[in-house]
Amino acid sequence: MKIIGLSGSLSAPSRTRGLVEAVIGEITRQTGFGGGVIDIAELAHAQLRGADLIVIGVPVYKASYPGAFKHFVDLIDPKALEGKAAILVATGGSEQHALILEHQLRALASYLGLYSAPKTVFARDTDFADYRLANPAIAERVAFVAGQAAWLLRAPAARTLAAAA
Repeated sequence: MKIIGLSGSLSAPSRTRGLVEAVIGEITRQTGFGGGVIDIAELAHAQLRGADLIVIGVPVYKASYPGAFKHFVDLIDPKALEGKAAILVATGGSEQHALILEHQLRALASYLGLYSAPKTVFARDTDFADYRLANPAIAERVAFVAGQAAWLLRAPAARTLAAAA
């Protein structure tokens, strides 16, 4: 048997994690079964810090991105992603939801200090078959933004200089 603790605190270190560790430690002492802690605050940073390019994709519900995505972003130190490149993509039921890319995600990327590609990709639910992209026009757009991502990845020195300014 394996025991997993989940610390949902927004900060690290945290008293919440300390309490979760104390409980797991005592359970381990009493049962002999070991385990570990998943710290949401650390998860938010671990993989993102090492990335050079981040593809930010969100489903659109009621004209906005989901609260769980916002909560995840709230866990990230605003300076941790500064100078990295980003591609912005979203899915939704109608073309009206495409506005989120420019009015919400681009603003969020800017706040986080990300360099986002000029083009974005929005796909409607009908652009998919069995959860796989099936619309050739959207696939063409994906290829285009991938080219922009390649350009952003070739220009890290420019991003580093701009981030330092």
